[in-house]
Amino acid sequence: MEIIDALAVGRDALWTGILLAGPLLLLILVVGVVVGLFQAATSIQEMTLSFVPKLICLVVALFVLGSWQTVVFIDFFRRLIELGPSLVQ
Repeated sequence: MEIIDALAVGRDALWTGILLAGPLLLLILVVGVVVGLFQAATSIQEMTLSFVPKLICLVVALFVLGSWQTVVFIDFFRRLIELGPSLVQ
């Protein structure tokens, strides 16, 4: 296994991780900022008010994006399995 091959596999793994986690983290960030602005404007400092909307949005996003994320992960794993014999040399 060459250094170039290891770097390519690592780059693909990082890119796949970004593709899988990025949309969910971005959504949670936006919801957190909106809820934080709402809490600051109304002086409501309830902890569950910031947690529950994030959880609900995360569950909805997983239902919407889950099939796409599964396809992305399976494609990465398939490429990794196909590279397996050439990486062992």
